[in-house]
Amino acid sequence: MSDVAVVLVEPQGPLNIGSVCRAMANFGFSDLRLVNPQTDHLCEDARQMAVKAGGLLELAQIYPTLAAALSDRQYALGTTRRFGRYRDDFLAPHEAAQCLGELGQISTALVFGREDCGLLTEELDLCQRFITIPTSDDFPSMNLAQAVSLCLYELAKVGAITASVSSVELADNADVENMFAHMRTSLTNIEYLVESNPDHILRTYRRIFGRAGLSPRDVKVLRGLWRRIGWLYNQLEEKGTENR
Repeated sequence: MSDVAVVLVEPQGPLNIGSVCRAMANFGFSDLRLVNPQTDHLCEDARQMAVKAGGLLELAQIYPTLAAALSDRQYALGTTRRFGRYRDDFLAPHEAAQCLGELGQISTALVFGREDCGLLTEELDLCQRFITIPTSDDFPSMNLAQAVSLCLYELAKVGAITASVSSVELADNADVENMFAHMRTSLTNIEYLVESNPDHILRTYRRIFGRAGLSPRDVKVLRGLWRRIGWLYNQLEEKGTENR
């Protein structure tokens, strides 16, 4: 469980943060990361809800952006209740736990969004897979701490069974994001991606690569492809200039 980080993006309620710490302690998790918290996570309300897990509040790491919080993670799952063009291929919590169990002991993260509006599409771009909790259509939204508790419970169940599974080698999130930035530039230059909205198609590739999981070698090979495309693009540009 030490390889799993619980990431809260811009949490607004100290009571929720304290409750999340208590749930983490219940199921054996200890890595809490807060992205630009909108409240004092060390206030008395948070401490009272954390009860004996107050030490996790003290150890919580603060990050300015989600990208920074995930930079050392190899696999991230983002939670969302909203559906749309860029939000598909969802996993239920027990399926997400099985997915991580099959990957073995790699550095992972469960990402939870704001209490009032969840995660933005741009933030979900940083996650390889999505989790959604099946709830009633009449009242679909769950309390943040309750959602965290449910996901950690499922992960703890699977973790106890798959602790001996050999790990899959995956690239760090920071390296994958650098690869995507390189990909965006190269494919925009050759007009495969629309310059005004390159992420429209790029998000499909994010889902494809996210499901597959990219190893360091995969990232290196893809970066080589983008460099080759960039070189060919520059060659054509130079020839075009000479012919004018």
